[in-house]
Amino acid sequence: MKVHEMIRKIRKSKGITQIHVAEKLDMPVQTYNSYELGRRRITVELLREIASVLNEPIENFFEEKIYETKKLKTNSA
Repeated sequence: MKVHEMIRKIRKSKGITQIHVAEKLDMPVQTYNSYELGRRRITVELLREIASVLNEPIENFFEEKIYETKKLKTNSA
């Protein structure tokens, strides 16, 4: 899940409206909506502000991905 999708999911799970977040960020609702829809890029600074408004740790907006390395097997002849 992408960051903008996580923002929307977390906001909705808390029952907070886009209007409320936009007002706290001092931006038009249409602009905030564009961020949630992925039409505008979210800067780190803006993500910090959104996390603060939603009272959520910034780490929660990122999916945890674990990468495993595969051991290469060599065939002995």
